Amino acid sequence: MTGDETRSNGKANGAPGPEIKDSLRAPLPKRFYKSVSVEQQPEGFAILLDGRAIKTPGKRALVVPAEALADAIAAEWAEQGERIDPATMPLTRIANSAIDAVSARMAEVVGDVVAFSGSDLLCYRAESPEALVRRQASAWDPVLAWAREELEAEFKLQKGLMPIEQPPEALQAIGRALGSLDALSLAALHVLTTIGGSALLALAHSRGRLSLDEAWAAATVDETWQREQWGYDAEAEAQAAARFAEFSAASRCLRLLHPLR
Repeated sequence: MTGDETRSNGKANGAPGPEIKDSLRAPLPKRFYKSVSVEQQPEGFAILLDGRAIKTPGKRALVVPAEALADAIAAEWAEQGERIDPATMPLTRIANSAIDAVSARMAEVVGDVVAFSGSDLLCYRAESPEALVRRQASAWDPVLAWAREELEAEFKLQKGLMPIEQPPEALQAIGRALGSLDALSLAALHVLTTIGGSALLALAHSRGRLSLDEAWAAATVDETWQREQWGYDAEAEAQAAARFAEFSAASRCLRLLHPLR
């Protein structure tokens, strides 16, 4: 076997090839229910499978505060085929995360989002070419202005990627903005932040300052620029599509929880 053949099979460094990885994956569980419904309970809206309430992986009741969100989660379960694939159920995953993890660690999750804002994507600018500099400014400066006016959070900018320390007052303002969020909203906003690389974009979108498309376009300014310069790459496009699907699901979760924002 040649070196190229060894590398193509993923075995040069002992890593299993894709066909072996597929065989090692645990099989998806079979669908065990026929009907899916939503029931209002004292704590909120529960999703039922054949009349029995769904439990989270942590064995807690899967109950959400908004009927519209419960209906959307129920639709994810109803749309499953012979097997249950969690990868196709992003709203269920966000709800599970909120109930099992975020609700018990609210301060820690808020701190994580605040830490993201301390190295926020919007604060690190290209030095060149001038066209990219202008594009970043056009997409990001209005959000920074909104944060300054709406949140009283003023951030410093840096050319290049050398770390910059943001004013403590700005980080404290972000913490205050997050303080009133419930666990589900915070879980969804955390997803927006980590995928988009920006707590400021996540907050601006969650408060209606940016649409979904505007927030995603701002989060991917650099990627879009690279694509325009170097052309289409199938693997990169597939990764971007998967990220956008998660970003969209988190956005949808917020809209269903807070439809008037």
